[in-house]
Amino acid sequence: QVQLVESGGGLVQAGGSLRLSCVASGSIFGFNVMGWFRQAPGEQREMVAQIMPRAIIANYADSVKGRFTISRDNAKKAVYLQMDNVKPDDTAVYYCNAGGSFNSPGEFWGQGTQVTVSS
Repeated sequence: QVQLVESGGGLVQAGGSLRLSCVASGSIFGFNVMGWFRQAPGEQREMVAQIMPRAIIANYADSVKGRFTISRDNAKKAVYLQMDNVKPDDTAVYYCNAGGSFNSPGEFWGQGTQVTVSS
């Protein structure tokens, strides 16, 4: 059984920065990809960023390229999302995900953390 616990969400002004963290319990060594998805009110859940196990290759949504950076620490079983130059459109619940492939989520989800960007 794998559990994912996110932290780091909150209220931030446009142009500011925020760092999300996700810590996994249980074995994640078999997972191909870990990542972050988000869901705004009335919208479908969408991929934000994903990263391969060796942290060499990452995949980003076009809307966040150049502003967000995903990283992982396999020793700590953690994945991070550094969000810089945030925009009001980034407001959403952000979910940690494990076990998927690029552009497709895996079966394991965190409970979500709210990010609100004020203009």
